[in-house]
Amino acid sequence: MSFRDRPTNLDDQGNRKWVYAKQPKGRWYTLRTLTGWGLLLFFIAVPFIRINGYPLVLLDIADRKFIIFGAIFWAQDTFILALLMLSFVLFIILFTVTYGRVWCGWACPQTIFLEMVFRRIEFWIEGDYKKRRRLDAGPWTFEKAWKKLVKHTVFILISVAMTNVFLMWFIGNEKLYAIIRDPIREHLNGFLIMLAVSAVFYWIYSWFREQICTMICPYGRMQGVLLDGQSIVVSYDYQRGEPRGSNEKGDCIDCRRCVAVCPTGIDIRNGTQFECIHCTACIDECNQVMRKMDRQPNLIRYDSAVGILKGHTSIWNTRNRAYSVVLLLLFGFFVYTLVTRPAIETTILRTPGLLYQENQDNTISNVYNMKIVNKTHTDRALNLKVLSHGGKIEIAGSKIFVEDQGMFQTTFILYLPKEEVKKDKMTVDFGIFEEDKLIETVKVTFVGPRD
Repeated sequence: MSFRDRPTNLDDQGNRKWVYAKQPKGRWYTLRTLTGWGLLLFFIAVPFIRINGYPLVLLDIADRKFIIFGAIFWAQDTFILALLMLSFVLFIILFTVTYGRVWCGWACPQTIFLEMVFRRIEFWIEGDYKKRRRLDAGPWTFEKAWKKLVKHTVFILISVAMTNVFLMWFIGNEKLYAIIRDPIREHLNGFLIMLAVSAVFYWIYSWFREQICTMICPYGRMQGVLLDGQSIVVSYDYQRGEPRGSNEKGDCIDCRRCVAVCPTGIDIRNGTQFECIHCTACIDECNQVMRKMDRQPNLIRYDSAVGILKGHTSIWNTRNRAYSVVLLLLFGFFVYTLVTRPAIETTILRTPGLLYQENQDNTISNVYNMKIVNKTHTDRALNLKVLSHGGKIEIAGSKIFVEDQGMFQTTFILYLPKEEVKKDKMTVDFGIFEEDKLIETVKVTFVGPRD
């Protein structure tokens, strides 16, 4: 085992060492490819999917409106969004403690775009890692020039396309189409921002690459806090593999193909490292070697440090099962919150600066401001009624009509008989009805004279 004091992509002088990763092949890579393409399809398709004419997901920060799988969230839903965010953070922590950095290798956008899009284009145009290393090290020839030109042109086109897809998540595809049809001068600032984001996107995947994972992303460094001996990670079975060498007793023949295929350039045989994204490329590569050597596969596999040490045949234990149950409960809470969120949210507050009014008809009145937010995709015709007292309501306007995803605001006066006002401050219950169906109850304060 070797030890190091710097990232694998830096040399002794601190200069960048380019990682020429070999293209993986094998069962795990096929599964990861299908997963990556599925997530890419989801990323591209979401802005075009409609539910009752509205986007499946829309993160409209400017208007403070968020649509998540058809459910609309407004600024008034901050508490619910905070609960969802807290649940998500807890999910990530528990998931990492149990399953390591599976997210990084299988679902992280950085990994998917780099490994499933940009590196595949590079393999297709420039060849495998040996050909690419010779091409970069060699002089500028016609072959090198046209390959680099084609590769970077495709990279730029993909960067611009993905930036516009990403933009549709925030403004919707119809608005983006309208902006594209308009002259550039009418949206010059937005156009320049789009070009700047595309340039960053291109720079990351054409040059910066794995340094996002090894130098910038904090998630890898969280491993030291979140992972323990029972966490399931991509592990090298040193019990089987050592001592190394084809003439030794260990199964590892020290071919270093696990290093050649690693997208961050590490040696998995040195144990868990913060650069490892658990992409399984080394598992596939090592299994190919084991089959050729007529040795048992899975010298590198998903396992825990305890499992490697004690020779467990299963990655499952009591703790992993318990954490998995908690993860399912957290996900269930997320779904429950989305499903049970109120469709109509009503706020009723006494008008500031106004006291009660004693009227000639032996009633006492208070003035209220009312705001109703419609979180559904349908128009709602509503009624306001007093539930707890025999009062009368006079509302500005003849009816309450809230458009889909709209907001209705009005002022109304509540009249209560004097004999029912027994305190200077009392609670009154209002009901919001749609036809004869009660859909929400609101409690407010009614102010009257002191006894």
